[in-house]
Amino acid sequence: MPKVVVNTTPLIALANIGKLDLLKQLYGEIYIPNAVLWEIKSEPAKSMVIPTKLFGRICMPGYSPGNLTKEVRERVGYDCRVVLPPSHDTASAVLAIPSGNENTCYISSGTWSLMGVELDRPDCSPESRKADLTNEGGYGGKITYLTNIMGLWMIQSVRNKLAPDMDYGQLCEKASREKISSIVDCQDDSFLSPDDMVTAVQDFCEKTGQEVPKTLAQIAAVIYNSLAKCYADKLKLIENRTGVKYDRINIIGGGSNAGYLNELTAKSTNTTIIAGPSEATALGNILSQMISDGVFPDVGKARECVRDSFKVRKYDQEQKES
Repeated sequence: MPKVVVNTTPLIALANIGKLDLLKQLYGEIYIPNAVLWEIKSEPAKSMVIPTKLFGRICMPGYSPGNLTKEVRERVGYDCRVVLPPSHDTASAVLAIPSGNENTCYISSGTWSLMGVELDRPDCSPESRKADLTNEGGYGGKITYLTNIMGLWMIQSVRNKLAPDMDYGQLCEKASREKISSIVDCQDDSFLSPDDMVTAVQDFCEKTGQEVPKTLAQIAAVIYNSLAKCYADKLKLIENRTGVKYDRINIIGGGSNAGYLNELTAKSTNTTIIAGPSEATALGNILSQMISDGVFPDVGKARECVRDSFKVRKYDQEQKES
């Protein structure tokens, strides 16, 4: 198990809610520097104790805290048992991946793209940190080990300015006809929250000596191709950390409907893309409730139901959709 050096903040926060044992569950060896011990014992630290009533109980996904309170029952007109889903939307989406393979790479694609895999234990190595990979809690004690990518925020911003009435299917089709080869770094800070995304893309291309896109279709093509390249780069980082070669990527979320981007991703990553379902977060929420209720005995059967219930699209390296 990994070793970790802990500072004052998580110790105080977890102690306040009686959950210091979470550290031991996640890490094999925990080192507390003398300076941290001194801070915890100091008077200022003692005065930082926060009323525990402000915190909810930390529970794992699938846990049921009980039924609705009387006040809520009276307001909604019915009663039901409450089941906690994975509370991060990406963790719920990952639960709904229609894959029977444990070694599955995924992209939760929307305004942001979160690309990663499921691990049994967190990877807290310096190499993982340098690769911008993070560990988040998932369903069944799994770790959603992932990296955050700019995602379709760039396309959304460009469309909203130049063609707010055009649907994304049309935009994908127009972009697919363009031959422009310019690539931007989707992770560059200039694309985080620019005043004008169109200008930001054009300026990056000009500064890097590439063809500057002029039309909506050209700008969209540059963004889609840049995202696909970013996915390929991140896949290599993930494979280096896990030691696993992934031949398939499951793209879930609203961005799974971007057919042109799926084709480019299949080509750039040299993998087969399985696209869908688009409402993966809602499905993962429901699945966690159904597993708790005994409808499915485990995650494998729940994901099997997703495969059987929702149409997914497959894109291979030759860019053929099936």
